Amino acid sequence: MKNHYAILIVGGGNAGISVAAKLLLKRKLEIAIIEPSTIHYYQPAWTLVGGGAFDIRKTVRPEQAVMPPGVTWIQDRVTEFFPENHQVKTASGDIFGYDYLIVAPGIQLDWDRVEGLKETIGKHGVCSNYAYDYAPYTYACLQQIRPGQTALFTSPSTPVKCGGAPQKIMYLAADYFRRKGILDQVQVAFYSGGTKIFGVPKYAEALQKLVDRYHIQLHFYHDLIRIDGENQIATFLVRESNGQTHEVQVPFHMIHVVPPQSAPDFIKQSPLADAQGWVDVDPYTLQHVRYPDIFGIGDATNTPNAKTGAAVRKQAPVLVENLLALMDGKPMPARYNGYSSCPIVAGYGKLILAEFDYNNQPMETFPFNQAKPRWSMWILKKYILPWLYWHKILKGTI
Repeated sequence: MKNHYAILIVGGGNAGISVAAKLLLKRKLEIAIIEPSTIHYYQPAWTLVGGGAFDIRKTVRPEQAVMPPGVTWIQDRVTEFFPENHQVKTASGDIFGYDYLIVAPGIQLDWDRVEGLKETIGKHGVCSNYAYDYAPYTYACLQQIRPGQTALFTSPSTPVKCGGAPQKIMYLAADYFRRKGILDQVQVAFYSGGTKIFGVPKYAEALQKLVDRYHIQLHFYHDLIRIDGENQIATFLVRESNGQTHEVQVPFHMIHVVPPQSAPDFIKQSPLADAQGWVDVDPYTLQHVRYPDIFGIGDATNTPNAKTGAAVRKQAPVLVENLLALMDGKPMPARYNGYSSCPIVAGYGKLILAEFDYNNQPMETFPFNQAKPRWSMWILKKYILPWLYWHKILKGTI
């Protein structure tokens, strides 16, 4: 195997694969992707899996099957960056050089930051759609809820991939209880480390209507820090307005947990990181602020947008255009405006399609009010987007 490539990509997820495919459609290039996993997941459908509305087997394919033809796949993981020498080191001890580096490793799920979570996830009513192995258990938990019981849904104060996902399963669950005729007898509560229901006022107003309709209790400034699965007690750290904190214990019969998330450790510990550990890039060009031959894309960067696959889809052509211009010695012409999209499931057969930019201003695609829950947007989420992902996005054609 060669040890130097014109373009080296760290990460074979949505961002790494789609960027490589787009580059190769534009120009014949020598590209390698460093990715340890043999499996590629379509994670946005896991919310529907947790609601019993999607077959999880349709969310997984072999990594080799999505690798663009002509790309060298280095099945390893990066452990160190040496940007001054234009090199990276992998877990196997190999050193790879590059002319240009694209950093796209995704976000890290920090299960360990909630005491007791790893020991109890997947049993005792503790579930999460944020992992392939656990998403089906969410639906099992929904089916086991009885009148008089409590279903909790959490969201951490850290950035998370798909910021709407913690709420999507909650609305599905509430609709599930409604259909069973027990919604008025089940206590549904949202415990969030955040400060509000949603950052874009237009969609926040629509979501508040859902909260009211489903009689959901909202608790902000609450970070889940501990779970006692056997006794079904969740402990939250509550932040007061005066800066003080205290703990509260909340009993549950079911709890859907969104783990705290951060940049991968090997990014945090690298010269590429900003003070918070994220890949430090210009938010508009996606070029690293200190190393001009390095670009970042996706969830591991410090761009202040929602961390979604839709954001990656808009970032990828910007990165490709700017990288090719840089290679040609020309000014970088493309700009990313912070576009992101969050298809928020409002219930079975109903979906709000939130689209917005860096300024939290709506950037809607369709000629109607996308804050209104619609069946057509549910069809988009369940059928059209998965097809587009496997057949268009990963192939770089959209």
